[in-house]
Order: sequence, then C-alpha cells, then structure tokens
Amino acid sequence: MIKEQMIADVPFDNLNYSKVEYPDYFFPTKNKKVMVKDLGKKFTAINSFFCAYLKEFHIPCAYIKIHHNNSLLYLKHHQLPFSIKILNTANKRTARIFSIKEGSLLQLPVFEYHFGNAKDSLVSESHLIAFNLCTHENLKIINRICFKMNAVLKAFFERRGETVAEVTCSFGICENKIYLIDDFSPLSLKILPNGNNNKWTDPYMLNSSSEMRKYTDFLFNISCS
Repeated sequence: MIKEQMIADVPFDNLNYSKVEYPDYFFPTKNKKVMVKDLGKKFTAINSFFCAYLKEFHIPCAYIKIHHNNSLLYLKHHQLPFSIKILNTANKRTARIFSIKEGSLLQLPVFEYHFGNAKDSLVSESHLIAFNLCTHENLKIINRICFKMNAVLKAFFERRGETVAEVTCSFGICENKIYLIDDFSPLSLKILPNGNNNKWTDPYMLNSSSEMRKYTDFLFNISCS
C-alpha cells in the first residue's frame, strides 16, 4: 500500500473495517513533500471507481465504500508485505536486459514482485515462499487475480484509445480469503496514449504539483464520467 495513505480501524455496522485516508500531498522523492489541492479527494474517487468497476467482474476486492471525501472503507484485513507491479510495456530494466526499446508493448504481462520500499526491492516468487511472506497456494490465487484484473483494465482503456503501461497492486487476507486492496491512484496506474500525444502528461515523471494535478485530473475525469 502506498505510504502516503493513512490507515485506521473503525467500527461500522457492528464490525471492524479499515479506513484508508488519502492526504493532499505526495512525495516525488524521499525528502520532498509536494502539496496538491484536493488531491486526497480525487485519489479517493479514482480508487473507489476502479475498485467498484473490478468488483463487477467478480474480482475479489476488499473495498466497501467511500467513507468521507478523502477516505475509503475496506474489509479489515491483514496486508501481505509485498506488492506486484504488472508491466504491459517494457520498463527500463526489462528493455536493457532483453535489448528491446523502452516502452515497447509486451505480448504477455510481466509480473514483478517487490518487497519493501528500497530502490532494489525486486524479489522472486521463491523468495516470497521461502521467507514465509506468502504460501504457494495464495500466490497462485494472487497471480490469477492479477491476470484477470489486468485484462479488465486493459480492455477498459483500450476502448478509450489508451494503454495500461503499468499498475502496482497489493493484497490482503480477510477470513482466509485473498482480496485486492489497492492501488489505482496516479502513483500506481500508468496510462499512455496510443500514438503520439505531445500534450500527454508522462505518468512516470510526476515531480511537481502541476504534473501531478494534470495526470490526476485525467483519471479523476474518468471516474466522474
């Protein structure tokens, strides 16, 4: 789960749920905090829209509903301590290893498993299992969810003439069941146009308030349409 979120357990309908709050700032680098007006409200709307959309395709998502303008309610869960980055285009590392052009469309998605927030966080499935971060059976379920989620998102944006270059997601366990718990914010969901578009905001270069605002508004407008 992205570190800019603030998580708290709250009572609701006589049960405990997790509340995730989205603040009006982000960190383009470790020690640089950038404020953006209404960022939390827009992150909330974007995540709510895509979580609800994926649930229509029977993808298990812990999302319940919008709690306030800048917070969501999720089923209370135990978050697994790793994230999965789904690549539909070649990132810099993949392009270098396989001698292809960065940004090239991949015939099949590539799953990268990341543990921790360090720059060198890439691990293998074997690491996750060997260090008891996830069971083999749960990892199979997670991979199936990722394949289906990626297919649904790709189809959604292809109809708009756009490409899902990358999305990073996290998972949790609630009552022994695996749930998708996030993240569809601009910090995770990287969308590119099909063809050249000089006015497009590069989702990999969100370093300023104006860049983050412009790309966030692009996703926010989708959630409001």
